Amino acid sequence: MIVANKSAALTDDCSELGLPDSVVLEGVPWQTYQTLRWKTPNDHLRMTYDHGRLEIMSPQKKHGRVIHYIGLMIYEWTQLKQIAIDSGGNMTCGREDIEKALEPDLCYWIAHSEMVRDKDEVDLNVDPPPDLALEVDVTRSSIPKLPIYEALKIPEVWRWRRSIEVLHLSDEGQYIPSAESIELPGFPIRIADQFIGLRNSLKQMELMAQFNAAIRSIQ
Repeated sequence: MIVANKSAALTDDCSELGLPDSVVLEGVPWQTYQTLRWKTPNDHLRMTYDHGRLEIMSPQKKHGRVIHYIGLMIYEWTQLKQIAIDSGGNMTCGREDIEKALEPDLCYWIAHSEMVRDKDEVDLNVDPPPDLALEVDVTRSSIPKLPIYEALKIPEVWRWRRSIEVLHLSDEGQYIPSAESIELPGFPIRIADQFIGLRNSLKQMELMAQFNAAIRSIQ
């Protein structure tokens, strides 16, 4: 990881930073962060911003594979249970007024899906935040992400390290662990963990076929 204390020399293209897995920049104004975030050459990078501190990361293959499977499993579960859901993908979630922003690996509106379904662009200053955000924590971030999610008031976060951890936003505004999802009631967390663990030994089609059979067997 590279740590830089000055942001004045930043260019619009982060590739010029010579990125390793991650770089942390200090004293970055919000507008500079926005310029970096929305430049096309930086589309493949993940950025986390918190009061002038900016972390730029290049995701690993493992990260992408795990989140891909979790996304497929959520899709299959919501199709099976006929749950209305609207995906925001890995959209940037941020607000200038609190100087915090990040990109979940995946995010969804569920309870509030009707409020955003007809919008291609969402403004978290006026629109509801996603009901559910997913984080695959393969490479630990230098900027804690849970306080950013708390500030954005996202009701539920799933965090994967070696298994899925479900976190609910309490009335006090802090995340607390839970054995089950509130936003996706009944989602089989432990079954999902089991099949994510098989990602290196089964083809995707075979893995998902077995997952589908497993979730249908518990109805």
